[in-house]
Order: sequence, then structure tokens, then C-alpha cells
Amino acid sequence: MNAPRGSAEPLARVDRLTMRFGGLVAVNDVSFSVGRGDVTALIGPNGAGKTTLFNCLTGFYKPTSGRIAFSPKGLQDPSRVEALTASARRLSRDGGEDLFLLERMPDHEIARKARIARTFQNIRLFAGMSALENLIVAQHVALTPASGYGVFGLLGLPVYRRAEQAAVVRAERWLDRIGLRARADDPAGELPYGDQRRLEIARAMCADPCLLCLDEPAAGLNGRESADLAHLLREIRDEDGVSILLIEHDMSVVMAISDHIVVLDYGQKIADGTPAQVREDPAVVAAYLGVEEAEADDAEASLDPGGPS
Repeated sequence: MNAPRGSAEPLARVDRLTMRFGGLVAVNDVSFSVGRGDVTALIGPNGAGKTTLFNCLTGFYKPTSGRIAFSPKGLQDPSRVEALTASARRLSRDGGEDLFLLERMPDHEIARKARIARTFQNIRLFAGMSALENLIVAQHVALTPASGYGVFGLLGLPVYRRAEQAAVVRAERWLDRIGLRARADDPAGELPYGDQRRLEIARAMCADPCLLCLDEPAAGLNGRESADLAHLLREIRDEDGVSILLIEHDMSVVMAISDHIVVLDYGQKIADGTPAQVREDPAVVAAYLGVEEAEADDAEASLDPGGPS
């Protein structure tokens, strides 16, 4: 395990992030931290700006303003963050501890150098490839240089064969963990929906991330599948030592696995705390139910894991 669960030390810190699309402010001056070894949930009603924020963090959008500092070993020295911010650089290396400013990086560098993996609201598996092949392809960062950028692979040199075998072993291990070993050779597009969701998470994990970003992983799942998903995410946090940031509408999943919850509404942060603190916050209840805060106390039970989501 790479990091203790529930560490107060931040892995990532979002500072005053704003994203505008013309006259529309999708994310407005939002700040929060993702704890090293934690599951952090980003929740809010539809249109709250959650996916926009995710896209800024993973490099699909360049934010209008703000900073996203990230270090796989934790943001231990604020002065390093300030020094990097004042420079024109996007990466600092000091004694093997990498520090990144994600708002300055394209998506492929965030995935490869910062080791941040993500999934999407809509499943993006390679439908015509087998389940096993999807997990092997996810390891291209290691396989490409081992293949000599194609040359070693064509020649069948041992260095590439060893890397390829290691990729197959890793892929098979993840198929075991998500209960799909028997369907390793089946096209991913022919798997049941819940299996595809788990396969997409396994594919992200095959990229060896420090931070796993999941965009509505429980969308479309039934109650049993949601419970299985929650178990898988707890395993990833506890056994693999990977920090998780997720967007999710299923409150049973959010409340069951989250160490920290950030709530957005109309692009602004309205709450930030533990599941118990967020569940009892009248502003959160009001945002979800579309009522005034004065009415929220009567409706608070709706955010309880046993109540409606």
C-alpha cells in the first residue's frame, strides 16, 4: 500500500478554479483538496459543473483561471508549489518527488507523467477488442518503449517479450479481480453493462495510476451491481493504495465509500467535509431537492444511504 488511508496530506489541491464558456461560468472560484489515500466524492445536481471540473483536472479543458497542484507523494512543501507557479514551468522534480501544475499540461501528459487515469460517463471501451486486449492496450506507456517503438516487437527481442508477458499477467490479474477471467476473449462490447463498467475501471488501473478519476461509475447499475462497485473501489483504495476522485449521483455508493465529499451547485462549492457533515448540511439538501434552505431540515433524510438517492 502506497499511502495511509485518510491521510490529511493532500495529493492534489484545486485553488480558485474558474472555467468560463463565453458568458457562461461553469465552475466559479472553486477550491478543495484530494487527500492522499482517500476517496473524495464530487457531488451536486445535474449541471452543477462537476464534469467540467473533472475535465479541467484531467487536461481535457484548460481552465480560465486557477491552479491545480498535484504530487504523487503528497503536497508536502507549499513553497515548492508557489515557486513552480511563479515560473513558466509545469513540472518540478526534486529528489525524486515530482510536482505538477495540471492546468498547464495537456491530457496525455497528465495521464503519462502525473499518472492520473480516468473513466467517462459514457463507457469508452474498445468494443471490438476482447476484454483482455482492452487491459493490455491500457499498458501502452510501458509497452511502447519496450518494443523499441515497434522495432523490438517486430524482431521478437526478449526485452519486448518480457514486457508483453508482464502486461498479460497484469491484465489477467485484473480480470480475476473483477470476475471476468472466464470472458477474457469475449469482445468488450458484448459484455453486460455492469461488466463493462468494471472492465473500464480495471483498464484505468492497468495504467498504474496514483489518482483514479471516475465519472459516474455507478450510472445505470442496479443495487447489487452498485454494491459490488463500492466493494471494488474500497479494495482499490485500501489494497492498491490508489487515491480516488469520483463524480457520482448514487448516494448509497457515495456515503458508503467516501472519506471526503465536495458539493457543487451552479458551479460553486456549497459544502466540503465528511459524509456525516455533508449529509446534515441544509444547503446540500436544499440544492438536491430544489427547496429553500429553511425547508431543508424536513427533507434531510433523502441524503441518507438508506433513503432515496
